This record gives sequence, structure tokens and C-alpha cells, in this order.
Amino acid sequence: MSATASVGRGREDSAWAVPAYRLFLLARTVALVGNALTLVAMPVLVYRLTGSAALTAAMTAVETLPYLVVGLPAGALVDRWHRRRVMVVTAVGSGLAMATVPLAQALDALTFPHLLAVGATLATLFVFSDAASFGVVPQMVGRARVASATSTLVSVGTAIALVGPAVAGVLVTVVDPAWVLGVDAAAYLLSAAVLARLRWPGSEDRRASAPGSGDTPADLAADGPGPSLRREIGEGLRHLWQQPVVRRLTLLGIGASLAGGATTGLLVVVGVEQLGLADDAPQLGWLYSAAAAGTFVASLALPRLQRRLGVGVITTGGFALALVMLLALSWSASLAPALVAVALFHLATTSLIVNGIVTRQVLTPEPLQSRVNTTARLIAWGGSPLGATLGGVLAEVAGTGWALRLAAVGLAASLLGALLTGLLAVPRLADLEAPDD
Repeated sequence: MSATASVGRGREDSAWAVPAYRLFLLARTVALVGNALTLVAMPVLVYRLTGSAALTAAMTAVETLPYLVVGLPAGALVDRWHRRRVMVVTAVGSGLAMATVPLAQALDALTFPHLLAVGATLATLFVFSDAASFGVVPQMVGRARVASATSTLVSVGTAIALVGPAVAGVLVTVVDPAWVLGVDAAAYLLSAAVLARLRWPGSEDRRASAPGSGDTPADLAADGPGPSLRREIGEGLRHLWQQPVVRRLTLLGIGASLAGGATTGLLVVVGVEQLGLADDAPQLGWLYSAAAAGTFVASLALPRLQRRLGVGVITTGGFALALVMLLALSWSASLAPALVAVALFHLATTSLIVNGIVTRQVLTPEPLQSRVNTTARLIAWGGSPLGATLGGVLAEVAGTGWALRLAAVGLAASLLGALLTGLLAVPRLADLEAPDD
């Protein structure tokens, strides 16, 4: 089946036409409101508690590391499980974990190891939730609406992120950041309540075995969980490797994740140590709002770009723009140019990320969606914890400017790889061949 029939019809293929998707979007919106506050409140809380750039960046590393540890089995397991229920359980677990932060603060018992444990728990639950979401969206809206659904999710999320960090920047000046995290805890629990009501055709199908694996429940019982799980993980890895476009986008994404991990982990530190802001200055939230503004513009523009430009052109251009903007940020000495650099950097990296996600979802059969997408994200995100950790250490030793410049090496490598492997020749999304499920 050609993707032209499924993704090339333009505006009539809107995910808004699907009632279940609108409810799903509501649940995501509620959760994202809390996440937008945490985006600023958590690093501010860590920096106030420790006063360390390295430990602040280490928090970002911890929040991305679980994808490397459990990404492969999580994708295979979620392809077996009831995806909607996975989203509900992980939202409840995230809310309860986050609620321990303000509780510990009220008891005057909050420590950096506690925050690390909460960050690791949330990140681990996110892997399973993310895997479920990857599988749910194409099933819920149909492949024809995947681009619309994914871009809308990003647009809504970044619209919230435009306001949320600025609000959080003000809140942390008048309220303890730990209590701001309590709002995120409540948002997770409310999101879980909305997800519990979510239904669409096929949503209640039980997955006694991985769809498409050929296993019956009796086969699984005979094999035991180990061999079957390894086989299912292998199916996802083989599909990713044998699909040349998905393989190239995934591997080239590693360089971008190195740079993204360093930048995200150091954003508060850049504001304080490079731009001269106070650690409780509301302008710290402006940096996150600038990032959200870039992401928002990218999410709005990407569906149109995908109809007009090749997948390879979008990705290669994204690497080039992100590289230039990260170098510009590294030399910024005042807030205004830093805000512009942060906004354009995130415009570029969001284009890379969403372009890759939509391409994978269109080119992957439904039974393999969770496995392939979590595996691809695991590989592409593999550099994030390393980038955040190295960025924090380098910032301590040589300053944030040199830390960001060295992080830009990852983007330069990705750009060079894209040019050398002929990625520019990859056609538009509508001209790629989508599989039959």
C-alpha cells in the first residue's frame, strides 16, 4: 500500500474528527500542564538544594537514562499488553511518585538522592507510557491521520509550554519549587482519570501475545517469558534495521541527542552563570518559554513542510540550523540573543524529532509500533544522558560556553553523516511506501 493514499490527502485527514483522540488529547493536555511547571521547578529545586551545575545536569541524565535500560523490553511488553491500561497505570504511578517531593519538603526531609529517585521513577514509567502512546495513536486515528495527530499533540504541548515555564518562573520566586511539583502530581492523577474513560474500536482487545509474532497463549506458556520476549524484541530491531529510512533517521539522531541533552541539562546554569541571572529570577522561565516557542512553530509548520519537502531535506536542514544556533547560544552574553538562539535551536530539533516519529509511525506495521518506536527513541536518545553528564562536568571545569561548543560536535557529526549517506535524496512522506498491517 502506498503512503500516498494514507497520508497525502491533506487537511481532511484531521485527527480532530476522531472523538477518542479528542479525549486522549485532553488527558495529555492535563498532564502537560503539570509537566510544564516541573520543567522549570525541578532544575531550580536541584540547583538551590545542591548549588552544583554538574548535579543539576545529572538530573537530566537520570531522567533520560531509563530509556536506555528498559526501552527494548518495554516496547515488546507493551505490544503484548493492554495499551490503554498501561497509560492509566503509569499516570497514577507518576502522580504518586511526584507527590512524595512536597511531602518530603513539608517534613524537612528532602534530599538530592530523593529527587534522583523520583526522576528515575518518572522516567521509567514514561518509557512504558510512551510505548503505549506510540501504539495507541495509529490504532485510534488510522494511519491517514498519524501526521495530524502527532503534530497536534506537539502543538498543544508546546502551546502549554509557552506559558507554563513563564508561570513557573514566577511561581518559584514566591513558592517553594517542591510545592510547584505537587501541582504536577495532581495533574498526573487527573490525567489518569480521563484516560480510564478512553475507548475506541479495538481499544479493549487483549494482547495475550505480541501481535504478528505467531504465538498463541499456549506457545507463550510453553516457551516461558524469556525466549518469547527476546524474539519479540528481535522483531522490532530487525524491522528498524531493514527499513533504510527509519534506520538512517534513528542513527543520525544520536548526535542531536548528545547536543540536546547538554543544552537541556544546562539551561538553568546558562541563565545563572553565563547570562548573569539570579537563581530565582523569573527570566529563567523565559528561556524555557523560548524553547517552547520554537517547538510550537515547528509543530505547526511541519505538516505543511512534510507535504512539500522530502523527509531528508527536513532532517538535514534541521541538523544545520540546530548546529548554528547552539554555537550562537554558547557565545551569548545577554538574555535577548540567548532567547533567539534557544527558540531557533528547539525549532530545528523539534522538526528533527517529530519528522522522525511520524515517518516511523507511517512506515511501521501496527503490531510492531511500540517495539519499533521505543527502540528507535532509545537509540536516538542514547546520547542525551551522556550529553547532559558531560555538559555538566565541562561546565564545572571550563564554563557553559565551552560545554555547549563541545556538545555542538554531535550535531556537526550528524549533519556530516546526513550529507555523506545521501539523506537529502529521501523523498516526501507521501511518496514513501507504507506497509500493510
